Amino acid sequence: MAMKVSVAEAKNSLPKLLRAVEHGESVTIYRRGKPVADLVRAERPARGKRKFGTLRGKIKIIDPNWWKPMSDEEVDAMLDGSS
Repeated sequence: MAMKVSVAEAKNSLPKLLRAVEHGESVTIYRRGKPVADLVRAERPARGKRKFGTLRGKIKIIDPNWWKPMSDEEVDAMLDGSS
């Protein structure tokens, strides 16, 4: 059986309605007694499972000490535009 809610109730309880839809229940939203929208579960999840290692070998570290603080001379050289 489909859950029937008003627009105001849907606005105030959207997270609860989405949980119901995730569990297989359908929700019909009514405005002034007439159905205007149905909430139903999507056919597939919005995002697939993450796949680690997809950038392996594509990133090249030019300076292995990039994380170390710069010396005052290096900062001045960078701000002056000379390398």
